[in-house]
Amino acid sequence: MMHTERRGAPDVLPLREQAWVANALLRQRLDTLLPQLMRETGLDMWLIICHEDNYDPVFRTLTPWEVWAPILQMIVLYDRGPEQGVERLNISLTNMQGMMDSIWSLQHPCDQWALLRQVIAERQPKRIGINRSDVIWAADGLTAALEDRLIAALGPELAARLCSAEPLVIRWLETHLPEELDLYTHVAALAHRLIAECFSRAVITPGVTTVEDLRWAYWQRVADLGLTVSFPPFFRRLRSAADEARWGKADPAIRPGDMLHCDVGLQYLRLASDHQELAYVLRPGETDAPAGLRAGMAQANRLQEIFTGEWRQGLTGNEILRRALERARAVGLPNPRIYSHSLGFFLHEPGPLMGLPWEQSCCPGRGDVVMNYDTCYTVELSVTVPVPEWGGQDVPIMLEQDAAFTRQGVIFLDGRQTAFHLI
Repeated sequence: MMHTERRGAPDVLPLREQAWVANALLRQRLDTLLPQLMRETGLDMWLIICHEDNYDPVFRTLTPWEVWAPILQMIVLYDRGPEQGVERLNISLTNMQGMMDSIWSLQHPCDQWALLRQVIAERQPKRIGINRSDVIWAADGLTAALEDRLIAALGPELAARLCSAEPLVIRWLETHLPEELDLYTHVAALAHRLIAECFSRAVITPGVTTVEDLRWAYWQRVADLGLTVSFPPFFRRLRSAADEARWGKADPAIRPGDMLHCDVGLQYLRLASDHQELAYVLRPGETDAPAGLRAGMAQANRLQEIFTGEWRQGLTGNEILRRALERARAVGLPNPRIYSHSLGFFLHEPGPLMGLPWEQSCCPGRGDVVMNYDTCYTVELSVTVPVPEWGGQDVPIMLEQDAAFTRQGVIFLDGRQTAFHLI
């Protein structure tokens, strides 16, 4: 089952309300999701250790919205079993606002490292996860110097129990509560609204506006909302060879007959969006994009359906990529390419990677990560079609939408583009 409809875009919440929403979800994640994932991945202790201004990527996903975290940070998460749950300890000066028990201060008789060793020795965990990985960068937040210091502080017997927390980091970062998936729909709706604003006459004056103008218009609009972009925005203009000959390759302006492409995203409520959509600048007398371009979008939409139709619990990104491309080629889609990734607190990690623009067979490492329910991904892909109205010129049709994979099926977050933005 696949849900594709778009909804109205919400207003951006005031900052205080954003913090309230994020903190409420964090508390729920810590109370319910964390114990489940620690047991699933077989870790009875998880350490997150980092310095101020060089935070472990996971650190911000475990701490309240308005937290100030100076100097050395130590978080100890210890699973005491199903009845007692996960003990959450903070060995630093940071105020965790009730999310964790703070057990250290400047007046404590032990320094942080000595107290950490004492905590671990008292609890005697069998497997201690640390954020060290050579595959998933989001699971590699423990610096080399801090790891050396940790090993020295624990001593040989306890240090021998250290292992990579990569499986737990993946599951913690990729898994979304139902409430978070509902929230993600609102994030995507806001992102769609900003794209539609940029791809309109409110922003574009044909013959005057450039793609560089569009880039900064989008970036400024996101900043005006008090948000940040999830990566520098990109806009691109594609035009027929005949129009290029008419206006010249150096012509910077967007003109009637041009196709416009964007690759943009924003960060809202700790969640990242990532979209690619297409617009067409109408020539005098036109009411829609040329039939060849519209046919290309229909082909790209079909590739979206084939690709998401292969999403399966437990399959690796490489397996999904192979199966989807085989099906797409079997039905005759023109030059199908898939290059999709997970999406959530971060833009490109930690879940399965499904292709790269330059790699359409196998992505070792990140492509070997498996897909799980209640996770989000970009549906990022393209086809290349000959457009009769452009003299048979081959034109890439590049689309990207954000989607959730749930037990009820694939849900395009706030729907997907099936028709051109018309300018």
